[in-house]
Amino acid sequence: MFLSVLGRFFGRSQGEPEVPLTELADEDLMLEFGKGNPAAFEILLKRHQAPVFRYILRFISNRAQAEELSQEVFLRVCKVAGRYSKKAKFTTWLYTIARNLCIDHKRRTVNRVELSLERTGEEDDRSLADRLPDTNRIMASSELVRDEFRRKLEEALATLPDEQREVFTMREFSGLKFREIADVLEVSENTVKSRMRYALETLRGHLAAYSDFSFDADDSSEAQHMR
Repeated sequence: MFLSVLGRFFGRSQGEPEVPLTELADEDLMLEFGKGNPAAFEILLKRHQAPVFRYILRFISNRAQAEELSQEVFLRVCKVAGRYSKKAKFTTWLYTIARNLCIDHKRRTVNRVELSLERTGEEDDRSLADRLPDTNRIMASSELVRDEFRRKLEEALATLPDEQREVFTMREFSGLKFREIADVLEVSENTVKSRMRYALETLRGHLAAYSDFSFDADDSSEAQHMR
């Protein structure tokens, strides 16, 4: 989708770099993109679109809105590419854009969320368990446990203070390093590590029942820190 709109911002490439684009650092790819090379943006998009989306999704907990905000992040990257300079690490800059968009989004929707929480539930008085599909007939027991773990993880993440949940999300779902997270949040690296430690302690308590469960490759990254 993003590649189709690049023509609005740039013309043809002004020459390929001597080093293959795939071997360039993110910062150099942005400079190439700013010179008019859309292939550089394609590589950046492949590298960062999925982790940025995961970060936003964990931040606002709405898939459709997360997709829209993720697109907005990269559209903003497009718009300012010609003025980009290597003053900061690309991931720091990128996640600062994403974080600011998420904060603005939450500010705009806070009243609507508060009203939603105050509803009596007359529209649908079924419990969460009642609204879940009957999966016993279509899933193996291990899949049921895996799905239950994911649900419990989401519930546990919701109990974390915002600053701890944000650090955990950036680290585990977006793959940022502690130094990068510290740069985005404008706090010390020790503060980030402390928030991560407290988050893990809380999550371990919520997910202690799953400490002996054997997860497959898709779940191992989520489960290994809970043990």
